[in-house]
Amino acid sequence: CKQEMLQKKNAVLVDGVILNGPIMDSKAGEKFVEEACKIIMEEVVQKADDVTEKVCEWQAPEKLKQILDLAMRDTGECHQKILQLCRDVIKYSVKTNHPRFFNQLYAGMDYYSLVARFITEALNPSVYTYEVSPVFLLVEEAVIKKMIEFIGWEEGDGIFNPGSGSVSNMYAMNLARYKFCPEIKEKGLSGLPRLVLFASEECHYSMKKAASFLGIGTENVYFIKTDERGKMIPEELEKQVQRARKEGSAPFLVCATAGTTVLGAFDPLDKIADICEKHGLWLHVDASWGGSALISRKHRRLLHGIHRADSVAWNPHKMLLAGIQCCALLVKDNSGLLKRCYSAEAAYLFQQDKFYDVSYDTGDKSIQCSRRPDAFKFWLMWKALGTTGLEERVNRALALARYLVEEIKKREGFQLLLEPEYANVCFWYIPPSLRKMEDGPEFWQKLHQVAPIIKERMMKKGSMMLGYQPHRGKVNFFRQVVISPQVSREDMDFLLDEIQLLAEDL
Repeated sequence: CKQEMLQKKNAVLVDGVILNGPIMDSKAGEKFVEEACKIIMEEVVQKADDVTEKVCEWQAPEKLKQILDLAMRDTGECHQKILQLCRDVIKYSVKTNHPRFFNQLYAGMDYYSLVARFITEALNPSVYTYEVSPVFLLVEEAVIKKMIEFIGWEEGDGIFNPGSGSVSNMYAMNLARYKFCPEIKEKGLSGLPRLVLFASEECHYSMKKAASFLGIGTENVYFIKTDERGKMIPEELEKQVQRARKEGSAPFLVCATAGTTVLGAFDPLDKIADICEKHGLWLHVDASWGGSALISRKHRRLLHGIHRADSVAWNPHKMLLAGIQCCALLVKDNSGLLKRCYSAEAAYLFQQDKFYDVSYDTGDKSIQCSRRPDAFKFWLMWKALGTTGLEERVNRALALARYLVEEIKKREGFQLLLEPEYANVCFWYIPPSLRKMEDGPEFWQKLHQVAPIIKERMMKKGSMMLGYQPHRGKVNFFRQVVISPQVSREDMDFLLDEIQLLAEDL
């Protein structure tokens, strides 16, 4: 009471606001964090490997809006209500760490990278200068150096970017253009020739987005034919480069893919690199999905020739479970090309008269200002598991994919699209009513409708999540992706049994 009187007596008011002491109730806040962490532990972490839990508690959008009470009000609500809201958010969200979540090119939970995320979320750093982010800048440097070693370069540079590889691909495209014509940074697009780049028909859609965003134009992305396995055909690339030159265009970049999104195909990097060398083109490899095979001595042959690339996109948040988002762009050039391309030399951030070595202020290599310390998740996990632990993850995922392929071949009604070379297993399920039907337009039209029905049933049941799509003239098929170390042989068997069960009346 005496303290309160003293505070009132010494109160400083500005515009009617008392400025003495904090207005946050620290003790109540700490208690809330403690209770919320308990909910996360019980409802997410401890249930991450429980196959009896639902992958998703499916609700239609309008129903979910009612359940969650999304409206924001003038007055705050009590902690008990907010904690219940936290429980509801977890309950109605998709559990991507569930052993039977096979829907995307990421899955599972790594405990070390999760703790790393807790730490960085609590510290709330931004990685642009050493003075505000000393540990995380050094961690990023160490991780990039190690990733460069696995690519096979003797030196290089790099940066972690937001998103899922799309931003890294955009960075690479812009960097290749800057190398081709450095004056673009100051003069802009007006004085440039018609720039053309090349990517396979199976490349990630971010290539189109990047060309659009950067003002290159989607018409100037020449899509190269692929073989039946989804790999770029080098001879077709050579033809298209020559065609572009005859048209008077300026070819500057080839984007190869190491692990395509749907089929998991790896372009023949060595042959593509030969063509790039011959024509003086920048070679970028989008290894967002397939790059993690570099960690495995057994499977790194999939990326043979990647050391000849000028830049590589690699997402440890996919196969290696570093947690979204964790996306690196790695660049062979070590002369400061990244910084020259992107720097704006903001005087309030990158002062040159600081009391420490300003070469550690790496934020000017980025198009962002604020940037998350994504490398830390990967680093802490790598420290905990070692390279051999990461290698084991890759080897096991690909072995499980191989097991699934052999089981598909044994079962009536299941049909592979192709023998996979990575963790993407693409197949049709042909229900009993279609098995005796002759191959023709009507058969494929009916088969096209099967996967969406099975998907709806599995989502509403909550038993698993599996992606499907049509692709380049082929009707809807399932794409099973094996990633998580929590996935076992039993889950592969369950997947096939469950599809049969869900489709027995079709």
